[in-house]
Amino acid sequence: MADINRDEDTIEVADPPRFVFGERVVSRTTIRNDGTFNGKDIGDVLVKKGDIGYVVSIGTFLQQFYIYAVEFTDYGYRVGMRAKELMTLDNLPDDILAQLGDRASALKEL
Repeated sequence: MADINRDEDTIEVADPPRFVFGERVVSRTTIRNDGTFNGKDIGDVLVKKGDIGYVVSIGTFLQQFYIYAVEFTDYGYRVGMRAKELMTLDNLPDDILAQLGDRASALKEL
C-alpha cells in the first residue's frame, strides 16, 4: 500500500534549495491564505496559478522544507511558498526551451 503522506516525509533541506535569490518563478497552483498572511481573510486568494514573482528569501519550516518568499510585484506583497508550488522561468532545461521554440524568447522579455 502506497504511503499517501510520502511528500510530508521528505526532508528537502538535506539537498540544496531548488531556487536561488532573484530567480523568476511562476505559481503552479492558486494559493489561498491559511491564516498566516496578515491583512487578508482565511481562504482569500493570494496568488493565482500562472502569476510570476521573484524569490527574495529562502527559509525553512520544521527543519524539513524550504519556504521561498516570493515577491509578486503585480500585487505588491510577498508570499511564502513551497518548491512544489513553483516552477522556474529563468533556468528552464534546454529540452523544454527547444519545445517552446519562439515562445522561449517571449519568456525572456517578461
